[in-house]
Amino acid sequence: MLVLLAGIFVVHIATVIMLFVSTISNVWMVGSNFSGSPISSGLWLLCNETCKQLSVSSDEASLKAVQAFMILSIIFSVIALIMFIVQLFTLEKGKRFYITGAIMLVCWLCILIGVSIYTARITSYTRDFIRPHHGYCFILAWICFCFSFIIGILYLVLRKK
Repeated sequence: MLVLLAGIFVVHIATVIMLFVSTISNVWMVGSNFSGSPISSGLWLLCNETCKQLSVSSDEASLKAVQAFMILSIIFSVIALIMFIVQLFTLEKGKRFYITGAIMLVCWLCILIGVSIYTARITSYTRDFIRPHHGYCFILAWICFCFSFIIGILYLVLRKK
């Protein structure tokens, strides 16, 4: 049981770190510009040779929504981690980690909404890119989506023994 708890804890910490990296870094879309130099964009900046504020003029509300949901997912993931540690030391034997699991599933939902909005709305604004493709931050966000769902379900099922 201790190994299972430690494994879940490590995966949870890895998920929090990957959420931080995917939200902060600017490699959600990658390609090259017309002169052949690499170009990338994230949630915050558009980086060519220098980085500048990312502006999606006609769909700025979608970009703000993606930013908000990714930040909320980080917040809920950290809160779930803290709640797990608190419940680990305060829960009686035989009780389940319901609160931690529920908070982690809210994190999962925030990641789902944020990445889905990015996929549906923002990826179509890559007119400056030649051969655009998704970068590692986009892939990390989907990996965090999977991990947060698995962790949330495990917290709901897991009993403290």
